[in-house]
Amino acid sequence: MEDAGSLLVIVDAANVVGSVPDGWWRDRRGAAERLRDHLAAQGVPRHDGPVEIVLVVEGAARGVEPVPGVRVAAAPGSGDDHIVDLVAEAGDRPVLVVTADRELRRRVEELGADVAGPRTVRPAPRRPGTD
Repeated sequence: MEDAGSLLVIVDAANVVGSVPDGWWRDRRGAAERLRDHLAAQGVPRHDGPVEIVLVVEGAARGVEPVPGVRVAAAPGSGDDHIVDLVAEAGDRPVLVVTADRELRRRVEELGADVAGPRTVRPAPRRPGTD
């Protein structure tokens, strides 16, 4: 992990990717890679200070490689459980978890993390005919 004073942003890849029905289910790994690349290029809007981004992947998205600016954490089992573990390991460090999963939100808020929805980091949907 990086500087203990920087904001740790943990992104629930499956939840964020699944928040828009754009065909992600045909290529889960590719969808997670596109999200990773978007995060690396755009960062976290409205957070100007130092930020460490961790993209948590699971299932078919395991194997996504990290890139500069985005650490990728492959969950050995449940992605939600791995995210909770990462929040617990952060100690007093400020943490923002990006997910829409209500139960996960409850679990990480109990540990002191802030929570934001997928739109916080989700790329704008592609419009037909703009590729």
